[in-house]
Amino acid sequence: MTRHAPNHQAPANHEPSARGRNQDNQGRSEASLFLVPTPIGNLEDITLRAIRTLRDVDLIACEDTRTSGVLLSHYDITTPKTSFHAHNEHRKAAQLVDDMLEGRRMALITDAGTPGISDPGYLLVRAAVEAGLRVEALPGAAAFATALAASALPTDRFLYEGFLPPKKGRRTRLQQLADMDCTVVLYESPHRIGRLLKELGDACGPDRLVVIAREISKKFEEYLRGSVAELSARATEKPLRGEIVVLVASARFTERQHDQREEDLEPSGGA
Repeated sequence: MTRHAPNHQAPANHEPSARGRNQDNQGRSEASLFLVPTPIGNLEDITLRAIRTLRDVDLIACEDTRTSGVLLSHYDITTPKTSFHAHNEHRKAAQLVDDMLEGRRMALITDAGTPGISDPGYLLVRAAVEAGLRVEALPGAAAFATALAASALPTDRFLYEGFLPPKKGRRTRLQQLADMDCTVVLYESPHRIGRLLKELGDACGPDRLVVIAREISKKFEEYLRGSVAELSARATEKPLRGEIVVLVASARFTERQHDQREEDLEPSGGA
């Protein structure tokens, strides 16, 4: 199935053109590699364009072919698959680039979310660009952006950190993030969330405001808001499960919120 890109210069009859500037004579994109976001939970969170692209390419590179198989089967996508993950991407990127140089059109997907964002993708994109191939990234699901939008923390300036280093440099990096004058977005696994909250308490102080978003777009989606100390106690009382995004407010925003709360608690004057 062909993909039709929008053309911002409409013909005289004001009907949109079937071909965009980056399409070939058959109306297909001239790109060789497509980065296709996949749902982070709900299977309906995928675009029509993504489905068309996955059907139209010659090969789909998957982080896990079994996991991706569930999504592809759901949408009756029968395009051949190949594995491309953290353990083989250094070796396989060159092979996939060779395939694209021979004319094969390829899509890259991960288990959930946008390829290259805390998932495999960077090495293949870099290799493709260096080989002179066109890369096209489709917009779509990303857990950090979804969590940030619903966090009720400032979104005008933020830092997406992703996963912290597991050991070396972790404490130093946390202290640097604690001093950032913006919202910081982290990914963490559920079995390490208790450790992270303790480390945040050491780096930021127990009163720093934090939001934990878990199971985004799934049945048990939940947003927990409070201080580091409050959420640490909550996680100890009832262990958190599922995919987790942690958002840390800046010190300035936290102080402003605490000041506002104290003002709200002050007794009003009057007779």
